[in-house]
Amino acid sequence: MNTSALITMLVAQGIVVSFASYFFYKVLTIPPKQEPDSFNENDDELVRQQKD
Repeated sequence: MNTSALITMLVAQGIVVSFASYFFYKVLTIPPKQEPDSFNENDDELVRQQKD
């Protein structure tokens, strides 16, 4: 393998690894999204009456 092919291969692999590392780091460091409370979503619904 000649020098220019080796340099091209190493640069391409370096770019791919750096993009993968960046996005992997970004996924691991994002703050968790608050999930809605299921009871808060049902506030406007009427309460069912219990049968005797």
